[in-house]
Amino acid sequence: MLGLGTRLHHALAPAHAKRTASKLLLTPQRPDRDTPAPAGLVQQAVHTREGTLMSYRLGKGPVWLLMHGWSGSASQFYPLMSHIAAQGFTALAYDHPAHGQSEGHTGHLPRFVRAFDELLERVGPIEGVITHSMGGAVTLASQHPALDRLPLLLISPVLDYVPQLYGMVARSGYSIRLFDAVVKEIEQEYQHPLSTVDPLGRLVSRTGQALIVHDEEDRFAPHQDSLRAAQDGRTRLVSTRGLGHGRILASPPVFAAFDQLIQPPVQA
Repeated sequence: MLGLGTRLHHALAPAHAKRTASKLLLTPQRPDRDTPAPAGLVQQAVHTREGTLMSYRLGKGPVWLLMHGWSGSASQFYPLMSHIAAQGFTALAYDHPAHGQSEGHTGHLPRFVRAFDELLERVGPIEGVITHSMGGAVTLASQHPALDRLPLLLISPVLDYVPQLYGMVARSGYSIRLFDAVVKEIEQEYQHPLSTVDPLGRLVSRTGQALIVHDEEDRFAPHQDSLRAAQDGRTRLVSTRGLGHGRILASPPVFAAFDQLIQPPVQA
């Protein structure tokens, strides 16, 4: 019924149908997370072309940038940020457009990539990037020249982004043709075709080191895609059990993975 209704809506009133679809499919949830902020956390608004983003800084030293996933927020990183600060680094997280305390009502990958690239220019040199879920796809879709050599810590990454996106819409029963029309408008506005988004391929071609921490029972980001990424021999994978998609963020395996990435390379 939903598919029939949305197809009919698209046929009779295409402009209105696209606006409705954008609002329905591209509006993230903003769950109320009552997560206590760590002592010393500094909040700062950052003005970008995608609206005002709220950033959160903790610690002193070289900067590690943290990026959450769809319907997430920077507060999910508070335990990890405390660990990073304790190791002598600055942890800098931010809320995506339409997430957390940032401005906006709708979000999508090209918007997130543009905001991310602009933020990279604002914060200056960074030491590395840590992502969760869709944040991994955003980072790997960015063409910013500094990212290729930087170490990445990918937590529960979405590496087969486009098929998963269309699969989610198909399972909902929503008209794929209508969703395609929404996607094409976004592609034209941002000059960022979805056909160029290949997180797994980009990960394999990078020169910088990458470490994935992923739970085998993750229901939102398939663990098998991380297994595929680790087959290249350069991307390391730490598999966990019983931590799921969200609890893993504050887990010892993630803290240990960060500690591995900051170790100086072993000289042959």
